Amino acid sequence: MSYIEVEKLNKSFTVRKKREKGRLFREKEIVEALKDVSFSVERGELVGYIGPNGAGKSTTVKILSGILTPESGSALVGGSVPWTDRREYVRHIGVVFGQRSQLWWDVPIQDSYSLLKDIYRIPLPDYESRLRELSEALQLEELMRTPLRLLSLGQRMRAELCGSLLHRPELLFLDEPTIGLDAVSKLALRDFLRSENKEYGTTIMLTTHDMEDIAALCPRVMVLGHGRKLYDGGLTELLERFDKNRTVSVRYDTEEPQLELPDSVQTVVRNGSDVRLTYSPADIPTAELLTLLQRAGRIQEMTLGSENIDHLIAAMYREMDL
Repeated sequence: MSYIEVEKLNKSFTVRKKREKGRLFREKEIVEALKDVSFSVERGELVGYIGPNGAGKSTTVKILSGILTPESGSALVGGSVPWTDRREYVRHIGVVFGQRSQLWWDVPIQDSYSLLKDIYRIPLPDYESRLRELSEALQLEELMRTPLRLLSLGQRMRAELCGSLLHRPELLFLDEPTIGLDAVSKLALRDFLRSENKEYGTTIMLTTHDMEDIAALCPRVMVLGHGRKLYDGGLTELLERFDKNRTVSVRYDTEEPQLELPDSVQTVVRNGSDVRLTYSPADIPTAELLTLLQRAGRIQEMTLGSENIDHLIAAMYREMDL
């Protein structure tokens, strides 16, 4: 049996619409957040869980962390049912919500960690060694006596992650953990998560809109849309289905290269000797296009690449009608 076994989860919410003029009561609408969602995750896997806003990602995380109860279906995590065995179950998981905090706002983060030590009943020697390890890895040593409200967003996320990992959870749920972080903080956080997964075998489920996080961390990705699971497999295989465009950036010796390009080239941007264009290999072979570019003048520099990963995911959402 897999570490996480989810079978046909269903969850809906009742949403009250804005009251229309002349009506006494507001109308209700049933929104189906999850529809027969099934998947399994092996122990030690690092899985990306992606989809547009409202797809049901956070609802899945809340069910698997024991916060919500599904209307039907089943879920077993390490042999426990999250919403019925919650008291014992939460001792083995960690959760980081990018827009929620488990630390106390007005007290130094070290005091929050001390309270979490008591909540999870972590022996003092284990707590001290783990806190030292995490504070060094997440660069929190100089922030321990600082209240959470005085930290920047990036510092706050690192502090939240430290709090979620103090008790050495077997399973870590990360819901938008890099939201608002700068490039340096994102890279540091990715390195840390890879290390935690490799060294301790921590199972990680990551939901995010930052596809660079998914590409850097997750060999496997699940796509959710309209409450249904639409794809489960490798990110590379998924993107290949939507990687239909290429970009070429060329720098010529001359300021005005004499380009003669067919209409199948979709976009051409000129800036003096610099030219950037987008094309589809299905419309014009790459070798033929490069020949035309070479005829326009002497090339100093040329870069050929696929579309940005965010553009590919956007194309995927459009094709799947998400």
